[in-house]
Amino acid sequence: MATVAELKAVLKDTLEKRGVLGHLRAKIRAEVFNALDDQGEKPPPLSHENLLINELIREYLEFNKYKYSASVLTAESGQPVMPLERQFLIKELNIYEDSNAKTVPLLYGIISHFLHANKDGIQTTFIKGSSLQLPR
Repeated sequence: MATVAELKAVLKDTLEKRGVLGHLRAKIRAEVFNALDDQGEKPPPLSHENLLINELIREYLEFNKYKYSASVLTAESGQPVMPLERQFLIKELNIYEDSNAKTVPLLYGIISHFLHANKDGIQTTFIKGSSLQLPR
C-alpha cells in the first residue's frame, strides 16, 4: 500500500507533467502582483503602440509555450485578456506576409526581415517566413 508521501509525490509529478502545476504557480504569481499593486491607482492607459508591441510579445510567448510569462504580461500591462487578431496586427503594421510566415509569430518575420535587409538600406514591409531556427 502506498504511503501518503508517495501519493503526494506521484500527484505532484503528474500535475507537473501536465503543466497544471506551472499554470497554478503563474496564476498565483499574477494574483499576488495584482494584490500588491496599489488598488487605488489605475495603470496608465495603453498607447496604441504599446498595445501592438505587447500583442507581438504575447504572440511570441504563447507560440513558444511561455504561457506563464504571457499571463503575467497580460496582468501587469493591462493588455486585453482576449488576444488581438493577427490580421488586425498585420493591417496596423502595414505588413504583407507570404504563406510561410503565417505559421510563426509576426516577431520572427520582423526580425528576419531586418536581419536580411538590403545592404543599400532600402526597407520594405514585405515579411517572409522566418529563417531563424524555431524551437521544436
